[in-house]
Amino acid sequence: MTRGVITVPMDIPVKEVVYLMTNQHVSGLAVIDHTGEIVGVISEMDILKTVEDENLLDETVESIMNYYVQSVKPTTSLKVAAEMMIEHGFHRLIVLSEPGVGASNRPIGILSASDIVKTISQTH
Repeated sequence: MTRGVITVPMDIPVKEVVYLMTNQHVSGLAVIDHTGEIVGVISEMDILKTVEDENLLDETVESIMNYYVQSVKPTTSLKVAAEMMIEHGFHRLIVLSEPGVGASNRPIGILSASDIVKTISQTH
């Protein structure tokens, strides 16, 4: 997984997220509420919605983010993670901290399809 998840608050304007994603060279971000818990994700595909309605750039992330968050634990096997990605058509899964360990259920990493492919290539 990639550690150091870039998170954004749900009330940040979409245009700021576009700038952040471009400068950080990422294709998706975790969206958090005021307590730091994950409430959604925003991806390049969500940003593409603004092409048809440029006014969405001034709206908050909350208006276009995906509320369905597929997450895994740090102990989830790569096989299970890959199966989840295939089943749901996701390119990335949010890795959440374990309940009862520090600040539980907080995003601590992102596991992308590229991460899995890279790991497979290194082990074979």
